[in-house]
Amino acid sequence: MALPGFLQRERIVARPGFNRWLIPPAALAVHLCIGQAYATSVYKAALVEDFGTSQTAIGIVFSIAIVMLGLSAALFGTWVDRNGPRAAMFTSACFWVSGFVVGGIGIQTGQLWLLYLGYGVIGGIGLGIGYISPVSTLIKWFPDRPGLATGMAIMGFGGGALVASPLSRQLMSWYDPAYDPATPGSVPSGAAVAALFFTFAAVYLVFMMFGAFIVRVPAEGWRPAGWDPASVKRKSLVTSESVSAANAVKTPQFWLLWVVLFCNVTAGIGILEQAAPMIQDFFRTGDTSTVAATAAAGFVGVLSLFNMAGRFVWSSTSDYIGRKPIYMVYLGVGLVLYVLLATVGSSATWLFVILAAVILSFYGGGFATIPAYLRDLFGTYQVGAIHGRLLTAWSAAGVAGPLIVNSVLDTQGEPGSLVAANYRPALFIMVGLLAVGFVANLLVRPVASKWHEPRHDDATTSPTPARSAVR
Repeated sequence: MALPGFLQRERIVARPGFNRWLIPPAALAVHLCIGQAYATSVYKAALVEDFGTSQTAIGIVFSIAIVMLGLSAALFGTWVDRNGPRAAMFTSACFWVSGFVVGGIGIQTGQLWLLYLGYGVIGGIGLGIGYISPVSTLIKWFPDRPGLATGMAIMGFGGGALVASPLSRQLMSWYDPAYDPATPGSVPSGAAVAALFFTFAAVYLVFMMFGAFIVRVPAEGWRPAGWDPASVKRKSLVTSESVSAANAVKTPQFWLLWVVLFCNVTAGIGILEQAAPMIQDFFRTGDTSTVAATAAAGFVGVLSLFNMAGRFVWSSTSDYIGRKPIYMVYLGVGLVLYVLLATVGSSATWLFVILAAVILSFYGGGFATIPAYLRDLFGTYQVGAIHGRLLTAWSAAGVAGPLIVNSVLDTQGEPGSLVAANYRPALFIMVGLLAVGFVANLLVRPVASKWHEPRHDDATTSPTPARSAVR
C-alpha cells in the first residue's frame, strides 16, 4: 500500500550536518506515551469494582495489550524498516489513541469486551509498532554506542508510568470528587476511569505526532565523525556482518535470546503488575495495612523511576562490559534479589523498596539492552525486524507474568486480606524462571557465517542503506 508523501522514508532523510542528538527527543515523545501501559495498576481496583469481576479478568486487558505488542512488532517489523520511522510512529499514534477511545467507551457502557478490544487489541498494535520504530532508528544513528542508543529510546517506555501514574490519580480525583488518592481504600468510579482514557487519547495524540514529524533517518553511507566501523571486530560477540530477519529466526542465538527476554520480562512483570497492592500486603497487620495508599502510590513511582533509569544506565554500561556479561547480572543477581524479597523482604519497608527497585532496574535494563545484543549478533541490517520478532517473547511473558501472579493470589485469599506469605509461591516461580534465563544466556555464541548476507564491495548494491551505513 502506497504511503502519503509526507510519511514516505525519502522525505525524512537527514541533510548533511544534521545533529543526531535531535533524534532522542522524537523517540521519547513516543515511548513516554506508550509507556502508560505500565500504569494500569493505578486504576485496576476501580475496574475490578466497576465491572464486578476478578483481578485476573482485568489483568487480561494488560496481557492482551502485551500479546498484541509482540505480534504486531513481529508482523510489521520489516514494514517499519522499509518505510521508516515517521510512517511507523504516525501509525502507532493512530492505533494507540483509538485504543483509548474504544476502551473508554467500553468502561463507560459497562462492556468489558470493548475494553479488551480497545486498550488490548487496538492499543496493543500501536504499542508494538511504536515500540520498535524509534529503537531501530536510534541504532542506525548511534552505531558507535548501540547500548546508549537503545537505552535512550526505551528509557522513555519505562518512564511512561512515572508520568502517567500521578497524572492518572490527579485526573480521576477531578472527574470523581468522591475519590481521594490519599485515602486508603478510596476507589474511583468507572466513569472517572473512562474520562481518564478519553483525556489520555487527546494528550498522547499531540505528543506522538510531534515525535513522528521531527524524526529523521541517516543518509546512505553516513557514519559518526571519527568512528571506524572496523573497531567492532575487536569486540567479543560483535559482528560487522549482516543477517536477515528471515535467517535470524533460524539460528539458535535468536531462540536463546528469546528465552532470556521471556524469563527476564516474566519475572519483572511479576512485581510491576501488582506494584501498588503488593507493598501494602507485605506490611499488612491483621485487617489493616501499615503502608498508606499514598505511600503505595509513591512506591509505584519509585519503581517506575528505577525501571526508567535502569534502561539507560545498565544498557549504557553494556557498551563497556558487553551484552552477555550484563545479562548475567540481570538474571544472576536478579535471582538472588528475588529470593531475598520472598524471604526477608517483609522485615522492613526500606529493604522491600530497595530490593524491588533494583529488580525493576534489571527488568528495564533487559529491555533496553536486547536490541543492542541483537545488533551485535546479527548486524544492523533488518535489526528492527529481528527485534520485532523477538518481542513475541514479551507477548508470552505478558500472559505468563500476570497469570502466574494473579492465579496464585486468587487461591490465597481476597484482595485486601493478603499478606507477604501469600506472594511467596509466585516469587519462587520467578526465581526458577531467572535461573533458566541465566543458563540460556551462557549458551550464546557468535552466529555462524552460513547465515551472513553476501558482502558487496559496492555499497550501492547492499540490501538496504542501513547496511552500507555501518561499513
